[in-house]
Amino acid sequence: MATDPKDWTERSRDLAALLSRIALGDRAAFATLYQQTSAHLLGVVLRIQRDRAQAEDVLQEVYVNVWRAAQGFDASLSQPMTWLTSVARNRAIDSLRRRQSDPRTVSLSGSGDDDENDMLNDLASANAGPLELLGQAADAQALRGCMAALSGEQQQSLALAFYQGLSHAEVAEHLRQPLGTVKSWVRRALIALKGCLEHVQRERGVT
Repeated sequence: MATDPKDWTERSRDLAALLSRIALGDRAAFATLYQQTSAHLLGVVLRIQRDRAQAEDVLQEVYVNVWRAAQGFDASLSQPMTWLTSVARNRAIDSLRRRQSDPRTVSLSGSGDDDENDMLNDLASANAGPLELLGQAADAQALRGCMAALSGEQQQSLALAFYQGLSHAEVAEHLRQPLGTVKSWVRRALIALKGCLEHVQRERGVT
């Protein structure tokens, strides 16, 4: 049972006030809420979604959800941070479910595009692909380093294609970028990520 708001800490009361203002469309309140809670909520997400880059994408989804659903916060049912933590946990779990339910990471629809077909052929080869290497490598810090070395556009494109299962056309629509540009981002990111992860394995003496 939730505690009476009169018994809340000052921080909880401040967060509740911010949520009330966000429910009215107050962008300044939203920015303040993000500044005060994002570090904690990222930690919540990382306990479920261990990939740092993906966790940061999930965190963005969390705050989009908070912006849209702030009016649903009920102080009689929970404290603000409890509610925010629940939103973050649910989005992190959803992200894992999406990844598990759609193991294919690129669109298989024939578009006749040589670049896309080439990438599909590469991923279907006997050599370990980026996802296999990602799963095989044990050093999470090294993996985060590989992801961090990619450009922001490449990271976002991979997150949409690999973790949300979007096709190239859907990623392009989501990012509002030309299809050819998105395919170039994904292709270069795959090449860079695979090279980085192979280097990690060589350093460990893994064949």
